[in-house]
Amino acid sequence: MAFISSKEIVFRPILRSGCLFLLIFIVSCTPPEDPVKCSSKNTNCTITNAYGIFPDRSVCGAAEVAYPSTEEELISVVATATREKRKMKVVTRYSHSIPKLVCPDGQDGLLISTKYLDHILEIDVEAMTMTVESGVTLKQLISEAAKAGLALPYAPYWWGLTIGGLLGTGAHGSTLWGKGSSVHDYVVELRIVSPGKPEDGYAKTRSLNDGDEAFNAAKVSLGVLGVISQVTLKLQPLFKRSITYLTKDDSDLGDEVASFGNSHEFADITWYPSQRKAVYRLDDRVSTNTSGNGLYDFTPFRSTLSVELDAVRTTEEFQESSSEAEGKCIGAKAIIFALTTTAYGIFFTGYPVIGYHNRLQSSGSCLDSSNNALITACAWDPRVKGEFFHQTTFSIGLSKAKSFIQDVQKLIELEPKALCGVELYNGILMRYVKASSAYLGKQEDAVDFDITYYRSKDPTTPRLYEDVLEEIEQLAVFKYAALPHWGKNRNLAFNGATNKYRNAKKFLKVKQVYDPLGLFSSEWTNQVLGLNNGLSIDKEGCALEGLCVCSKDTHCAPSKDYYCRPGKVYEDARVCTRLTSEKHIEL
Repeated sequence: MAFISSKEIVFRPILRSGCLFLLIFIVSCTPPEDPVKCSSKNTNCTITNAYGIFPDRSVCGAAEVAYPSTEEELISVVATATREKRKMKVVTRYSHSIPKLVCPDGQDGLLISTKYLDHILEIDVEAMTMTVESGVTLKQLISEAAKAGLALPYAPYWWGLTIGGLLGTGAHGSTLWGKGSSVHDYVVELRIVSPGKPEDGYAKTRSLNDGDEAFNAAKVSLGVLGVISQVTLKLQPLFKRSITYLTKDDSDLGDEVASFGNSHEFADITWYPSQRKAVYRLDDRVSTNTSGNGLYDFTPFRSTLSVELDAVRTTEEFQESSSEAEGKCIGAKAIIFALTTTAYGIFFTGYPVIGYHNRLQSSGSCLDSSNNALITACAWDPRVKGEFFHQTTFSIGLSKAKSFIQDVQKLIELEPKALCGVELYNGILMRYVKASSAYLGKQEDAVDFDITYYRSKDPTTPRLYEDVLEEIEQLAVFKYAALPHWGKNRNLAFNGATNKYRNAKKFLKVKQVYDPLGLFSSEWTNQVLGLNNGLSIDKEGCALEGLCVCSKDTHCAPSKDYYCRPGKVYEDARVCTRLTSEKHIEL
């Protein structure tokens, strides 16, 4: 989140309290819109994500949307569409996946929303299991489990995800302990509704567990096997945690990264490369007798006044258009100071912060709203002028993470201000993930790097330090064979991705059995899975949006002095570099 001036530094924490402030003086915050919009009742629809547009700037069309509220209704919806050979895609309540996983092919496609498949079906306290429908949000799951004295041990930090959605994309928290941080590795059973043969009534419902060959395919499925209807998770007794944030110089970050993940159960690192700092999260379980009732309400996930969002975005656009890197760096320092001194939104009086796991593991209070007036909103809500960004997120094996970090540090030595813009979005979040049995899950213990950065509303406009961000992306994806986060990223990160998964062929075999007609597949998912070519789009400016790796100057923005050139540290990279003082030779 960017600041405008030193005056705002003082008032931003007050304004960012959003909902609480307005509950007293006005009303409440604004809930996100349904990602599906139809011109008539549930027909002639469009679908996008929570950010308002996909990485290739498209919005997808569909003929109809269905909102089943029971598994029986879901089976009927899938059966009817299968009989009619209609393409289908599953859409979640908030649609927080960035890429085009929810887009059906053609104009006759059917969207199946899990918005009303949001019931807690059973909590078995003795067995420590919880069965939910796939549209249950992470917030619901955490809350209901805690009421029964139970906890999902590891989870994403944003609670606006649904269980079906986070399983489909392999979403995770941060740990190298136990089974690891991926939620799908705590699933003990799931039910999935797929297209069926006429003798099946055109829909087939399968209940899968560890003993089934297809279980490891269904745990991370990208939504191409059918609709997950129910999920049973193995939980743990509710416990307390102790959190301390420790800020250090980043000079030894490469050496620290491997050992730190094993030293603390919920360890993560937030890295600010241009400031040469890293913030280590010292986070472990403690006895439930330990005093403390801390609450995590991550500041960037709180509701924000729309007028403030407008001002912040306007400032960032000015800095970009005027190449004002210094302003970004000043703003980033102010933001990091505000975040670190307020423990990133934990209500506390000092370290360590002690609290129950359900109050510390995830947040997203900008979703807690019912009013329709756009006074406040989540910072990325497309209905207001606010944040508009790309996210590049990938996992690099622990054995290679040090070398990757050192390569990024070499880039920063050459361009010290290059990642101030990333630091406006709270830097690079580094989470730990463990090797998974899921066919499209993590292949080895790894560090997940999550990088958020400015995106122009104009696809032909390059961003400040475009080349550095592109080089980091290509360093990870190509030099270090990083695995992409399935729910984030630009097209570039998915190029050849399935070649990095040793069980990709097993996944495709299950896909063929579950959906032989490809009714839950699309041109885009087939490209991602390596079944079709065309994921890389060759057109003017394609490298600016991550739709291609530049191979000629027109893939960048030569009219704005951005040309395709080799990387500075990773020379095999091809990036859009700003050159203003030399004679250019067209590549």
